[in-house]
Amino acid sequence: MEEAAADGVAQLEYSVDKPLNREPPLKDLVSSFITEQGAYDRNHGYASRKVVAMEDFWLTTNSPLPHLDVNTHRVRVDGAVTNILQLSAEQLQHDFPQHEVVCALQCAGNRRHTMRTLLKEVDGIDWGDGAVMNCRWRGPRLRDVLQKAGPTISDPSNAHVAFACFATPCQDDEWYGGSIRFERAMRDDADVILGLQMNGHTLPVKHGFPVRVIAPGIAGARSVKWLDRITVQTDESRNFYQQHDYKILPPEATDMEVAKKYWHTVPAIQDMPVNSVIAVPQSGESIHVAADGTVEVRGYALPQGDQGPVIRVEVSSDGGQTWSEAELIGERAAKSRWCWALWKASVCLRPGDRERILSRATDAGGNTQQATSQWNLRGVAYSGYGEARDLEVLP
Repeated sequence: MEEAAADGVAQLEYSVDKPLNREPPLKDLVSSFITEQGAYDRNHGYASRKVVAMEDFWLTTNSPLPHLDVNTHRVRVDGAVTNILQLSAEQLQHDFPQHEVVCALQCAGNRRHTMRTLLKEVDGIDWGDGAVMNCRWRGPRLRDVLQKAGPTISDPSNAHVAFACFATPCQDDEWYGGSIRFERAMRDDADVILGLQMNGHTLPVKHGFPVRVIAPGIAGARSVKWLDRITVQTDESRNFYQQHDYKILPPEATDMEVAKKYWHTVPAIQDMPVNSVIAVPQSGESIHVAADGTVEVRGYALPQGDQGPVIRVEVSSDGGQTWSEAELIGERAAKSRWCWALWKASVCLRPGDRERILSRATDAGGNTQQATSQWNLRGVAYSGYGEARDLEVLP
């Protein structure tokens, strides 16, 4: 059976045509290893106007925030399984062992603004460097739930586990869906869970209450919120956002019309690339050097897919000719292959205009961030050097 269709300040304006999408200021984002407040929001659907309590602020919005009844909501598990399941949040919490994972979730379009400004124009929301969060998630392993359903897939190498949310129509489809490889879902060390809690609290409405998918290392688009259905199937999700979005199209796909002949030839993004970002200072800022001629630089770094943790971050103030190692700070990334790493460094800079600082990360799998990424029309998976440019350095 195949799946069925069925910071305290907002940073974007919202309308019925523009769902809730926002990111926090970078300085705030890297102030804590665990993202407790101000996590980025990414949505594709519609909803009527309402006033919604958003943790530390109130927001009037037309964004899609389905308020599902935890007592009646069920997650259906179907497809190539022996037993079709209908599971409540209570059953997911009490009938399966609970597993906790600390991991970063990242929008595939994180750093799209950099690709747009450094390479050339792309199609999509103008995300800066803050469409990522590092949180503590808790819930049953997806593999335990699937094992109870009894998968009957004969060739697991090409199979997928598809996720669907029918709670609200989307901009480009009647429902939202995505999928990950069956083998990844069933790996004990892949830590894919059905999230019921976030940072020790019940999952917030805006992050998918009462249950969402958490697929560490994989583009956030696959960690479906407000989860309605899990389907074991022989191919990828047929949803628009798996088939016609979140793909690294070839450079020949120069506009959305030309892209039509390429969507079916390119795989959907799964693992995200190794990456790093400079959060402090920000491009265009005026900064003062300390008495020793240095400025403090801070940021975050992410491993590639399941190749974590981040083991090294380096910075350069001479255009990448020489590099010095930054210090990994806080709860070291070595505690989890899925976490981000926060880092800081002292960089020597001379007073002047248009100064530039670069960063690059390396993970345990040996993946090192490169100077730039391949341009693609949707501006996804940008992973060129982290950069703070056009700095005015004052004595």
